[in-house]
Amino acid sequence: MKASPPYQGFECGPIRPPSEADSLCLRITRNCPWNRCTFCPVYKDETFSLRPVEDVIQDIEILFRHTQRLRALTEEHGSVYTAASQAWFAALAPHEQASFRAAQQWFCSGMESVFLQDADSLVMKAAQLIQILAHLKRRFPQLRRITSYARSHTLARKKATELQALREAGLNRIHIGLESGSDAVLARVSKGATKASHIRAGQQVKAAGIELSEYYMPGLGGQDLAREHAVESADALNQINPDFIRLRTLAILPQAPLFEAYRAGRFKKSTEVSVVEETVLFLEHLQGITSTLTSDHSLNLFPEVDGRLLEHKERMLHTLRRFLGADPERQRWYQVGRRLGLLSRFQQLEEPQVAAQARAACTELGVTAANVEAICHALLLQQGL
Repeated sequence: MKASPPYQGFECGPIRPPSEADSLCLRITRNCPWNRCTFCPVYKDETFSLRPVEDVIQDIEILFRHTQRLRALTEEHGSVYTAASQAWFAALAPHEQASFRAAQQWFCSGMESVFLQDADSLVMKAAQLIQILAHLKRRFPQLRRITSYARSHTLARKKATELQALREAGLNRIHIGLESGSDAVLARVSKGATKASHIRAGQQVKAAGIELSEYYMPGLGGQDLAREHAVESADALNQINPDFIRLRTLAILPQAPLFEAYRAGRFKKSTEVSVVEETVLFLEHLQGITSTLTSDHSLNLFPEVDGRLLEHKERMLHTLRRFLGADPERQRWYQVGRRLGLLSRFQQLEEPQVAAQARAACTELGVTAANVEAICHALLLQQGL
């Protein structure tokens, strides 16, 4: 049997969900086992691999030692940000400093949650993942939440007993990139999943008692499949009833394979106003489920579209319809103002000073009905989103 390479030190992957901002990122796998989604700019030209369990456990041990030291520094000096902690950091070898910074940030956030990286940690054998979870809970018994991304294809192949065992070991939230419930859209963007496999995977996670976040990507259907994308996605989610439905608006970045199709005109991108119309249709078709819908990413035009569907659906729809009913010039003020960070809610345009700033920004950029989409897309690219 080929020996595993020697331990290379603590690792941290490139992404995590916004809802895991306070979580410790613990890398279980490297990159994505599928890595063919045309809308995704991450992991391209990278090889997928599983990290040896022993390496992950060594990461946990390093983090445990750092947090013990941070606790001692806090008890002695009242803070982790002191000359003593800086001296401790400076004395570490360069490869240890990244783990110390991760531990310090996590320590200051309360050390209550861990996010397992990268794109599909559940591809690891259940027994190995349970070994990691057990050691994590042993060293950090105060943990309240352990979460991971997982592909529907991977989850649909898991036995119910395996998912239940993972929940009992401490895995209590899974994030799935549904993106769409339309088989036509899923095939066109090479998602490697079908509506049926999405539904099966989501239902299995719920049946195992694991909290479930499903991601819907407004705009992914383009101009031609927008309606099907919205309606079929809502139908899939109605059958799953996830704990959270998270909006993640399509942004076509140059690193993503879809960018070439967009630039060549093969993918007709929906306008931002059309995406709002699509989102209204999507929301209207979400029926009889208890999910919380969140808009927790800066790509989304409306952060305030957030709440429990049973209680707040009409409020969310009112916000979107109000935008759609506004004068096109005011729509452009909001689009540009939002992308520039001048405002975060459509209602803010009622404040004269904010409206004046948004209007001035549009004037300075030369925004018109003909170029507003290109300008907003350029602003997103400048932010590196």
